[in-house]
Amino acid sequence: AQSCAATATARPQVQVSSRMSMRFVALALLATTAHGASAPALRLRGGATTKSSAVVAESGLTPASRCLSTRGGGVPSGVMSKVDVPLLSYFAFWYLGNYYYNIANKQCLKAAGGAAGFPMTIGVLQLGVGVLYALYMWAAPDSRSVPSVTKDDLVKMLPVGFCAMGAHCFSVFALSAGAVSFGQIVKAAEPAFAAVVSTAVYGKSISTAKWLALIPVIGGVVLASVKELDFAWSALIAACTANLFAAFKANENKKLMETPGLKDRIGSVGNQFALTTILSFLFGLPLLLAREGHKWSEFVSLFRSNSVISTNLFTSGLYFYLYNELSTLTIKKTSATTQSVANTAKRVIVIVGVALALGESLEPIKMLGCGIGIGGVLLYSLVK
Repeated sequence: AQSCAATATARPQVQVSSRMSMRFVALALLATTAHGASAPALRLRGGATTKSSAVVAESGLTPASRCLSTRGGGVPSGVMSKVDVPLLSYFAFWYLGNYYYNIANKQCLKAAGGAAGFPMTIGVLQLGVGVLYALYMWAAPDSRSVPSVTKDDLVKMLPVGFCAMGAHCFSVFALSAGAVSFGQIVKAAEPAFAAVVSTAVYGKSISTAKWLALIPVIGGVVLASVKELDFAWSALIAACTANLFAAFKANENKKLMETPGLKDRIGSVGNQFALTTILSFLFGLPLLLAREGHKWSEFVSLFRSNSVISTNLFTSGLYFYLYNELSTLTIKKTSATTQSVANTAKRVIVIVGVALALGESLEPIKMLGCGIGIGGVLLYSLVK
């Protein structure tokens, strides 16, 4: 009876979430496909370039600003030509995708039993949703070209795929074991792990100024942990492990992209993330079977009977894929300083927004620690 009542109470929320999900997904798809479609000129089926697209190209205006400048003449063309509308849309959907992912992910994990339920299964299946999306984008006509990578290229990508799987699955486990806001605060300390891994494993040098900037990062996380009402050691350890995997992934990815001709064979940022997601999913399947395979039938039963799990599993997987791809496109189009500020703003918006949406604690000491930690991250990103 309690289960039926809970399901009935959650149903309106799920329906609203589903409608919002579909709207976000549709807009995010427009943003990602616009990136691939904006580069070439408009072509007819026979391969000829239309005259109108050539005129637009010669005028130096984007299609959007051309349209606005000719219909009514109310917007000066010089103003619109300086506004990078695709970049602004990348920022918006990157932030929104991250925000909605954390909410949908937490709702799915909570409905499935939290840390004692199926965090590994949910994490791997979220990657599986991304794989389906990537395959669809390759199969759909005029959408995205298939990469022409070789067997040796895929072998070289294995470390990146494995580290990406570890970073994602341990993040999911951290968010299942404690508050989302707390998990995100710990994950904000990723630069500290990146600095240690880069120097100890990859032989890179870090300036004294950067090492000093890590003091407020670590101090902020410690301060936020002191008054965390939903504190759990498992959440802290899992989030730290996710940071460790993310640090290795960043270094391995940098090594990978130094392979001669690999960028040309991959073809695009979207293809690179798609290949990484497919490898991550394949790496995650054996771990899913080893850790939670004995409970697979129980999970299938919950998935079929509880719409909160099924709906949020699908949407969180799609959110995760889309916001990561959009963040990659955003970073590619901006400077290092802009990236640092954007990442800092994103963390503040996600931590505070998700805490408010899920009713998590926002104790003053926790928020102070959050501010100090994220400020340290920004400082670390800006100093030389």
